Amino acid sequence: MARALALARLAIGLSEPNPRVGCVIVSADGSQLLGEGHTQQAGGPHAEVMALRDVAQRGNSATGATAYVTLEPCSHHGRTPPCCDALVQAGVSRVIASIADPNPLVSGAGFARLRAAGVQVETGEGAQASRELNLGFFSRMVRRTPWVRLKIAASLDGQTALANGASQWITSEPARADGHAWRARATAVLTGIGTVLEDNPRLDVRLAETKRQPTLVVVDSRLQLPPDAKLFMPGRALLVYHATPDRDARHTALEAAGAQLVCLPGQGGKVDLAAMLQDLARREVNELHVEAGHQLNGSLLREGLVDELLAYLAPKLLGPGRPMAAFGPLDDLGDALALTFTSVEPIGADLRVVARVTGRDRF
Repeated sequence: MARALALARLAIGLSEPNPRVGCVIVSADGSQLLGEGHTQQAGGPHAEVMALRDVAQRGNSATGATAYVTLEPCSHHGRTPPCCDALVQAGVSRVIASIADPNPLVSGAGFARLRAAGVQVETGEGAQASRELNLGFFSRMVRRTPWVRLKIAASLDGQTALANGASQWITSEPARADGHAWRARATAVLTGIGTVLEDNPRLDVRLAETKRQPTLVVVDSRLQLPPDAKLFMPGRALLVYHATPDRDARHTALEAAGAQLVCLPGQGGKVDLAAMLQDLARREVNELHVEAGHQLNGSLLREGLVDELLAYLAPKLLGPGRPMAAFGPLDDLGDALALTFTSVEPIGADLRVVARVTGRDRF
């Protein structure tokens, strides 16, 4: 199962919106590796099929074999045929799966079909690791919202920019490259119009290896996005959430530039951020990577929409500037947003802190 989980990690940045799954097929007595594989791009083969192909390419047979797979084999016709049927047809006699698929179209049905065909099924080994690897997929299936990760680069005193807005670069090149790797694993990258107008960023993956560029999402209540912004890239999906229902020249220009506009007005002429997350889930976004300014960061945190913080802290003090997030002020320390550190690691000269909003992963 450890090998199957390692293979599943190779699907990061590749399998979206499908879960990251690995499969290892061994002989009945466990003494021989027969084949292995992981999930490919959407519409491509799943882990079980890749492993069965590897079995054939090695000149082996899966008859009577045991398959270790990190997620329940699918049982429905989606972009591909059911994997449980492929395992049965190949003659696999035993399937050891980490965890049930949270997808209502699959959950438990894959195991039931395997057992009905006489295949022995066991579950539980590697369950926590598989769920963590696919936390975005589980979030979308169970909560109907993506897993929201807020990325911040700041000084040790918590400033993301000087008072005049200068922010490039607070952190080191290794930290920026690591941030690109986190971008690559996300289904979509979100920013706000303030960041676009100030920095004109590309927000693509350039400093890490990837086989796909994440969808780009912009929160732009008044449709101020310039049609010539660097965010517009050939072949890359760009969603713009706004709050201006009456069509005018701005709508036409942005659509002509390649943006897809989604009107979700909320209070005060702002975008309804909670509704936006629900819409992104319907568009099969598993992990949403947020790189925005302190205003949008504050709104997301204030509305309880952030699941995890990815913070790079530079060994610098900037004094008064722009904070990580504009929310509060709080009247009582008991009202503070409680976080749980999941990792603290040096990245180059900087420190990477991954902290989860306490309780947000209990679903």
